[in-house]
Amino acid sequence: MSKKSSHVSATPATDWLRAQGIPFTEHPYEYVEHGGTAESSRQLGVDEHAVVKTLVMQDEDAKPLVVLMHGDRQVSLKELARQIPCKKVEPCKPEVAQRHSGYQVGGTSPFGLRKAMPVYVQASVLALPRICINGGRRGFLVGIDPRVLTDALGAKAVGCASPQ
Repeated sequence: MSKKSSHVSATPATDWLRAQGIPFTEHPYEYVEHGGTAESSRQLGVDEHAVVKTLVMQDEDAKPLVVLMHGDRQVSLKELARQIPCKKVEPCKPEVAQRHSGYQVGGTSPFGLRKAMPVYVQASVLALPRICINGGRRGFLVGIDPRVLTDALGAKAVGCASPQ
């Protein structure tokens, strides 16, 4: 456990990271409703491009999937559908996303999900030296090596980013 005074209590995400032996740093911040990655990156003093958002989506059969995207980019749903491949991808409604992930929207982490879901990561995220990603609660990011996403989580790299 971290000995920092800003230690945040364990979440399913941090429990999963610890169980896998993955080192991470804790980055709590003041959660702002609808502030998104712009707000967290501002408060933490990190580039929004290195803050990765966790998005719960679904395909045309309502099967859930997770997309990990740069904070300053959007997901091209058409391009994602082409690459994974399926006919259509759309965001889940917040209550559906929460039911699938086990996390409150705004605090969704790809680690320690309630349900096993395929995870896709924007390929350019993997080129960053370090990323901040949700640690399983609103107002809490963890800093990790992006290779954790493919090596430990099994995320598949895709190219589906579009400007915000």
